[in-house]
Amino acid sequence: MKFHMIAGGPKPVAPFSHAVETDGFVFVTGQMPDTPDAPGQLPDGIEAQTRAVMENLRLVLAGLDLGFENVVMARIYLTRFKQDYAAMNATYRSYFAEGRLPARTCVGVTGLAYDALIEIDLVCRRPARH
Repeated sequence: MKFHMIAGGPKPVAPFSHAVETDGFVFVTGQMPDTPDAPGQLPDGIEAQTRAVMENLRLVLAGLDLGFENVVMARIYLTRFKQDYAAMNATYRSYFAEGRLPARTCVGVTGLAYDALIEIDLVCRRPARH
């Protein structure tokens, strides 16, 4: 098992690794909508926060030599589910190729770190080396 911390990656808000890898699967810790340059500072609105989360996930994936095409499962947590679900979906969908959407769970929660509106974690599969 490998425990990954990505240099220049998002600042952890709790004791965790950015990702843990085992048997070809990579489990990416849920990312928040802040940036490595401004921890704890969040953009306004669900579209901007969704983009920020996805960019943090892109940064972690890139540090592992992976991309969104390697995502097999996403879990999304929203604090304002009814209000933000449609707008979040439109932004989220733009990060994946047409017809290549990962399996997904999306749930409403009562709170997230930094009072964020969204958090997303991923399960990825590393391509087999031939």
